Amino acid sequence: MFALADCNNFYVSCERVFNPALNGRPVVVLSNNDGCVIARSNEAKQLGIQMAQPAFQIAAFLKKNRVAVHSSNYALYGDMSRRVMTILGEFTPELEIYSIDEAFLGLAGLPVELEAYARAIRNRVLQYTGIPVSVGIGPTKVLAKLANHFAKKVPENQGVFVLTPENTAQCLQRFAVEEIWGIGRQYAKLLRSHGANTAWDLIRLSDGWVRRKMTVAGLRIKKELEGVSCLSLETAPPAKQAICTSRSFGTFQTEKAPIREAVATFAARCAFKLRRQRSCAGVLMVFIHTNEFNPNEPQYARNAVRRLPVATSSSLELVHYALDSFETIFRPGFRYKKAGVLVSEIVPEDRVQGSLFDTVEREKQRALMAALDRISLRFGPDAVQVAAQGVGDGDWQLRRAKLSPCYTTRWSDIITVKA
Repeated sequence: MFALADCNNFYVSCERVFNPALNGRPVVVLSNNDGCVIARSNEAKQLGIQMAQPAFQIAAFLKKNRVAVHSSNYALYGDMSRRVMTILGEFTPELEIYSIDEAFLGLAGLPVELEAYARAIRNRVLQYTGIPVSVGIGPTKVLAKLANHFAKKVPENQGVFVLTPENTAQCLQRFAVEEIWGIGRQYAKLLRSHGANTAWDLIRLSDGWVRRKMTVAGLRIKKELEGVSCLSLETAPPAKQAICTSRSFGTFQTEKAPIREAVATFAARCAFKLRRQRSCAGVLMVFIHTNEFNPNEPQYARNAVRRLPVATSSSLELVHYALDSFETIFRPGFRYKKAGVLVSEIVPEDRVQGSLFDTVEREKQRALMAALDRISLRFGPDAVQVAAQGVGDGDWQLRRAKLSPCYTTRWSDIITVKA
């Protein structure tokens, strides 16, 4: 058996934990640069606010309906996610962290009554973190995901739902094909064109037809809906094969210097991510572009790809090569909207192919980066950085006008309780 624990309206819930005045009030959280709605409270959903709706288009509506608006605070959300996942790990020896607000728990072999166990999970997470979660349980991962839907959407279930042989058929008949985990828009359109409107209709199709039309991946989903487990838990996430760090600028950039700082920062962050998974990258790409959605302005988009002499995870090397590549593609006279750095051809750090002509002292670089990471983990990611990253917050940084404090990750933002 599998359980799926899913935090309810996670970003909004994180904001409410430290600001109880938001309880019962419509709340939305905006994307980078306060662009679009990416999280909504139930009250905001009832007002008709849609996901991905541009904030500027509904600014008057938000003000009229006293909707609390927050910029995305990923430092807070990431730390709260870590706390939730730590608690979930206490309930199972097998935990797959699926996303920032979802995790699968392996329940096979546990001598527990499933519904009571699910309620214990829900109550513990709420008590220790203040985050409400819904828990769905089923014999496969796809069915656990389906059960979670009924746990969250049906108020009588009070956040917990267990699929049993007695209720599975009825749930499949009530579950729209578009809602099935792994069924995208095109497959949903295909299935509906062949009369399969629900999960129940899908499992009544022949295996041969599903495999022919939807490949092996589609057949796995069908089997999972039938109760045959085909998707195992991924308790150790696979190492990334490519890492990209990019951002839209808080304001349009026309000068080289601030974009150069941004590119250096993105390269350094890629290096840190590589070291965190004990990998090195052999290829680096830098890209910059203007706002393609504004046809009234001159457009420009370029990228530069550089094969590195030796695969590396050194911040110094990656920043050097990123800036060197940036110089070849930057052109004055444009209003730049976004830049980014992508590293690929990633290999484990103990399998790097050396070069006879390598002039870098690799052992010293590794020791230096290890010291840098220790300082960053203790004092924060920007405690020590490459000089090319600049000092302070440049105007290329994300625009987050409605950012809440980092209550759990910054000493100065810790809540003060007065007797």
